[in-house]
Amino acid sequence: MAEPATRRVSIARTTKETDIRLVLDLEGAGHASVRTGVGFMDHMLTLFAVHGLFDLEIVATGDTEVDDHHTVEDVGICLGMAFAQALGDKSGICRYGHAYVPMDEALARVCVDFSNRPHLHYQVQVSEGKIGTFDPPLAKEFLRAFVLHAGLTLHADLLHGENGHHILEAVFKATARAVALAVAPHPKVKGQLSSKGVL
Repeated sequence: MAEPATRRVSIARTTKETDIRLVLDLEGAGHASVRTGVGFMDHMLTLFAVHGLFDLEIVATGDTEVDDHHTVEDVGICLGMAFAQALGDKSGICRYGHAYVPMDEALARVCVDFSNRPHLHYQVQVSEGKIGTFDPPLAKEFLRAFVLHAGLTLHADLLHGENGHHILEAVFKATARAVALAVAPHPKVKGQLSSKGVL
Protein backbone atom coordinates (compact mmCIF):
# COMPACT_ATOMS: atom_id res chain seq x y z
CA MET A 1 0.00 0.00 0.00
CA ALA A 2 1.07 3.59 -0.60
CA GLU A 3 2.53 5.72 2.16
CA PRO A 4 1.39 9.25 1.19
CA ALA A 5 4.10 11.04 3.18
CA THR A 6 6.87 9.29 1.28
CA ARG A 7 5.08 8.19 -1.91
CA ARG A 8 6.77 4.82 -1.54
CA VAL A 9 5.03 1.63 -2.67
CA SER A 10 5.70 -2.06 -2.99
CA ILE A 11 4.23 -4.25 -5.71
CA ALA A 12 4.17 -8.04 -5.88
CA ARG A 13 2.74 -9.79 -8.94
CA THR A 14 2.92 -13.49 -9.77
CA THR A 15 1.55 -15.18 -12.87
CA LYS A 16 2.26 -18.51 -14.56
CA GLU A 17 4.84 -16.65 -16.66
CA THR A 18 6.54 -14.20 -14.27
CA ASP A 19 7.18 -13.40 -10.62
CA ILE A 20 7.95 -9.76 -9.86
CA ARG A 21 8.75 -7.81 -6.70
CA LEU A 22 9.10 -4.05 -7.11
CA VAL A 23 9.65 -1.14 -4.72
CA LEU A 24 9.36 2.47 -5.95
CA ASP A 25 10.06 5.63 -3.98
CA LEU A 26 9.18 8.86 -5.78
CA GLU A 27 11.11 10.85 -3.17
CA GLY A 28 14.30 8.92 -3.81
CA ALA A 29 17.74 9.94 -4.99
CA GLY A 30 18.20 7.76 -8.05
CA HIS A 31 19.26 4.54 -6.35
CA ALA A 32 18.56 1.44 -8.41
CA SER A 33 18.80 -2.30 -7.86
CA VAL A 34 17.31 -4.04 -10.87
CA ARG A 35 17.49 -7.75 -11.69
CA THR A 36 14.96 -8.85 -14.30
CA GLY A 37 16.93 -11.53 -16.11
CA VAL A 38 16.92 -9.29 -19.21
CA GLY A 39 20.24 -7.45 -19.19
CA PHE A 40 19.36 -4.60 -21.51
CA MET A 41 16.12 -3.97 -19.61
CA ASP A 42 18.07 -3.82 -16.35
CA HIS A 43 20.23 -1.13 -17.96
CA MET A 44 17.22 0.89 -19.17
CA LEU A 45 15.40 0.68 -15.82
CA THR A 46 18.54 1.73 -13.98
CA LEU A 47 18.78 4.76 -16.27
CA PHE A 48 15.11 5.48 -15.60
CA ALA A 49 15.69 5.51 -11.83
CA VAL A 50 18.91 7.51 -11.94
CA HIS A 51 17.69 10.22 -14.32
CA GLY A 52 14.23 10.46 -12.74
CA LEU A 53 15.75 10.51 -9.24
CA PHE A 54 13.47 7.68 -8.19
CA ASP A 55 14.62 4.87 -5.92
CA LEU A 56 13.76 1.61 -7.64
CA GLU A 57 14.20 -2.02 -6.64
CA ILE A 58 13.09 -4.81 -8.96
CA VAL A 59 13.60 -8.55 -8.73
CA ALA A 60 11.89 -10.46 -11.52
CA THR A 61 11.98 -13.98 -12.86
CA GLY A 62 10.20 -15.05 -15.99
CA ASP A 63 10.01 -17.55 -18.80
CA THR A 64 12.96 -16.06 -20.67
CA GLU A 65 13.60 -19.51 -22.11
CA VAL A 66 10.58 -18.70 -24.30
CA ASP A 67 11.65 -15.11 -24.92
CA ASP A 68 11.90 -11.85 -22.99
CA HIS A 69 8.44 -10.56 -23.87
CA HIS A 70 6.50 -11.65 -20.79
CA THR A 71 9.13 -10.40 -18.36
CA VAL A 72 9.53 -7.01 -20.04
CA GLU A 73 5.78 -6.45 -20.36
CA ASP A 74 5.00 -7.56 -16.81
CA VAL A 75 7.70 -5.32 -15.34
CA GLY A 76 6.03 -2.47 -17.23
CA ILE A 77 2.70 -3.46 -15.69
CA CYS A 78 4.20 -3.46 -12.19
CA LEU A 79 5.99 -0.14 -12.65
CA GLY A 80 2.73 1.42 -13.87
CA MET A 81 0.85 -0.02 -10.90
CA ALA A 82 3.50 1.41 -8.58
CA PHE A 83 3.15 4.93 -9.99
CA ALA A 84 -0.63 4.71 -9.83
CA GLN A 85 -0.53 3.69 -6.16
CA ALA A 86 2.15 6.22 -5.23
CA LEU A 87 0.20 9.10 -6.80
CA GLY A 88 -3.21 8.09 -5.45
CA ASP A 89 -5.84 10.42 -6.96
CA LYS A 90 -3.00 12.55 -8.42
CA SER A 91 -3.85 15.54 -6.25
CA GLY A 92 -1.22 18.24 -5.92
CA ILE A 93 1.09 17.13 -8.73
CA CYS A 94 2.24 19.11 -11.76
CA ARG A 95 0.55 16.46 -13.96
CA TYR A 96 2.48 17.34 -17.15
CA GLY A 97 6.12 16.91 -18.02
CA HIS A 98 8.35 16.87 -21.07
CA ALA A 99 12.01 16.34 -21.84
CA TYR A 100 14.43 16.37 -24.72
CA VAL A 101 17.40 14.09 -24.12
CA PRO A 102 20.39 13.59 -26.43
CA MET A 103 22.53 10.47 -26.41
CA ASP A 104 25.41 11.10 -28.77
CA GLU A 105 23.84 11.22 -32.27
CA ALA A 106 20.34 10.35 -30.99
CA LEU A 107 17.79 12.86 -29.74
CA ALA A 108 14.49 11.83 -28.13
CA ARG A 109 11.51 13.87 -27.00
CA VAL A 110 9.01 12.54 -24.45
CA CYS A 111 5.88 14.36 -23.26
CA VAL A 112 3.61 12.97 -20.54
CA ASP A 113 0.29 13.70 -18.85
CA PHE A 114 -0.97 11.83 -15.79
CA SER A 115 -4.51 12.25 -17.09
CA ASN A 116 -6.09 8.90 -16.13
CA ARG A 117 -6.53 8.43 -19.90
CA PRO A 118 -3.83 5.94 -20.89
CA HIS A 119 -2.40 6.44 -24.36
CA LEU A 120 0.94 5.68 -25.97
CA HIS A 121 2.25 7.41 -29.07
CA TYR A 122 5.58 5.80 -29.97
CA GLN A 123 7.37 7.11 -33.04
CA VAL A 124 10.75 5.48 -32.48
CA GLN A 125 12.46 3.53 -35.22
CA VAL A 126 15.39 1.24 -34.44
CA SER A 127 17.03 -0.35 -37.47
CA GLU A 128 18.93 -3.09 -35.63
CA GLY A 129 17.35 -6.51 -35.46
CA LYS A 130 18.77 -6.96 -31.96
CA ILE A 131 20.65 -4.86 -29.43
CA GLY A 132 22.81 -7.55 -27.92
CA THR A 133 20.11 -10.14 -27.22
CA PHE A 134 17.34 -7.54 -26.76
CA ASP A 135 14.53 -7.22 -29.28
CA PRO A 136 13.97 -3.42 -29.73
CA PRO A 137 10.15 -3.64 -30.22
CA LEU A 138 9.93 -4.82 -26.60
CA ALA A 139 10.68 -1.24 -25.52
CA LYS A 140 7.31 -0.22 -26.96
CA GLU A 141 5.61 -3.17 -25.23
CA PHE A 142 7.14 -2.10 -21.92
CA LEU A 143 5.96 1.49 -22.32
CA ARG A 144 2.47 0.40 -23.41
CA ALA A 145 2.10 -1.72 -20.27
CA PHE A 146 3.51 1.11 -18.14
CA VAL A 147 1.13 3.79 -19.42
CA LEU A 148 -1.94 1.55 -19.25
CA HIS A 149 -1.40 0.79 -15.58
CA ALA A 150 -0.14 4.23 -14.54
CA GLY A 151 -3.06 6.13 -16.10
CA LEU A 152 -0.58 8.02 -18.25
CA THR A 153 -0.56 9.59 -21.70
CA LEU A 154 2.95 9.36 -23.14
CA HIS A 155 4.27 10.61 -26.48
CA ALA A 156 7.76 9.39 -27.41
CA ASP A 157 9.37 10.69 -30.60
CA LEU A 158 12.82 10.03 -31.98
CA LEU A 159 13.92 13.28 -33.62
CA HIS A 160 17.04 11.65 -35.03
CA GLY A 161 19.43 8.82 -34.29
CA GLU A 162 21.24 5.86 -35.79
CA ASN A 163 22.54 3.57 -33.05
CA GLY A 164 19.79 1.47 -31.47
CA HIS A 165 21.34 1.45 -28.02
CA HIS A 166 21.70 5.22 -28.06
CA ILE A 167 18.14 5.65 -29.32
CA LEU A 168 16.50 3.59 -26.59
CA GLU A 169 18.77 5.06 -23.94
CA ALA A 170 17.65 8.55 -24.97
CA VAL A 171 13.99 7.45 -24.87
CA PHE A 172 14.24 5.96 -21.38
CA LYS A 173 16.17 8.93 -20.00
CA ALA A 174 13.68 11.36 -21.52
CA THR A 175 10.80 9.33 -20.10
CA ALA A 176 12.39 9.48 -16.66
CA ARG A 177 12.90 13.24 -16.82
CA ALA A 178 9.40 13.92 -18.13
CA VAL A 179 7.76 11.67 -15.54
CA ALA A 180 9.80 13.25 -12.75
CA LEU A 181 8.52 16.70 -13.72
CA ALA A 182 4.93 15.46 -13.94
CA VAL A 183 4.84 13.75 -10.54
CA ALA A 184 6.55 16.60 -8.71
CA PRO A 185 4.31 18.36 -6.17
CA HIS A 186 3.16 21.82 -7.29
CA PRO A 187 2.89 24.40 -4.48
CA LYS A 188 -0.20 26.04 -6.01
CA VAL A 189 -2.12 22.86 -6.81
CA LYS A 190 -4.32 21.66 -3.94
CA GLY A 191 -6.48 19.05 -5.64
CA GLN A 192 -6.38 17.52 -9.10
CA LEU A 193 -5.08 19.86 -11.80
CA SER A 194 -8.14 19.84 -14.06
CA SER A 195 -10.66 22.45 -15.19
CA LYS A 196 -13.30 19.76 -14.67
CA GLY A 197 -12.30 19.36 -11.04
CA VAL A 198 -11.55 15.67 -11.48
CA LEU A 199 -9.31 13.56 -13.67
